[in-house]
Amino acid sequence: MKNRIFFVLLCLIGMSMYSVPAFSWGQEGHRVIAKIAYDNLTPKARKSVDKILGKRGMIYWSNWADEIKSDNIYPQSIKDGWHYQNLASGLSDSAIVAMVMDCPKVNGRLFSVHDSLVYNMAAERVYDSNRDHTLRFIVHLSGDLYCPMHMGRKEDRGGNLIPMTWFGKPTNLHEVWDDKLIESQGYSYSEYAQMIEDTYAPLKREIEQRSEAQLLLDNYHFTESIYAYQQVWDGNTYHYIYTWHELMEKQLYVAGIRLAKLLNEMFK
Repeated sequence: MKNRIFFVLLCLIGMSMYSVPAFSWGQEGHRVIAKIAYDNLTPKARKSVDKILGKRGMIYWSNWADEIKSDNIYPQSIKDGWHYQNLASGLSDSAIVAMVMDCPKVNGRLFSVHDSLVYNMAAERVYDSNRDHTLRFIVHLSGDLYCPMHMGRKEDRGGNLIPMTWFGKPTNLHEVWDDKLIESQGYSYSEYAQMIEDTYAPLKREIEQRSEAQLLLDNYHFTESIYAYQQVWDGNTYHYIYTWHELMEKQLYVAGIRLAKLLNEMFK
């Protein structure tokens, strides 16, 4: 069965093996995104998603795509870099938009894999036996799209090679944006999702109306700002949290609302 599932997804996306692994928002972050998305599904879409993944399954399975990195079920998801899209510094807005539209297959394949999975799921080109795995990937990668460090630079592996100290303990820039910033707020995933929804609800319509290219361009600019801040940061963890926690929350909300929009359109 595992071999069949592996073959199906490999044929759907048609990619060779390349690149290095990276991790994503972190367990709590992906659950927050999935919870926000689930709360904003239409009744019909929620019924369809629950039928495939189980009741609230999109929340419970939101970290599956990271958890299987220790298994050999989808080795191409690691070797091909499904979870990230490394982008060079100083790119023009037009270059970023072109990349989003063209879905490059170098320096990570987040754009192309997400696009392929969504297209094949919506077009019902996925075998019934593999719909649950495909949807789990879509839920997870939809979150990765809006994590700033998943548009990080190839030379530092999306911030993994940039050391930081967080409350006196060694870490790195990527881990800070995956886990540390979220954990610093002290919420459970359900509490944090509710707080973010209550806070950023006035932005919902704008997020739904803007194009994916525009929102990913924003994410690229956020990533550039995060890198620039490393040069002036005084090393105080509290200052870092104060500076960036609102942007992090907004990106979690954007990811959740865009995932809901995608699924609502997929399961009309």
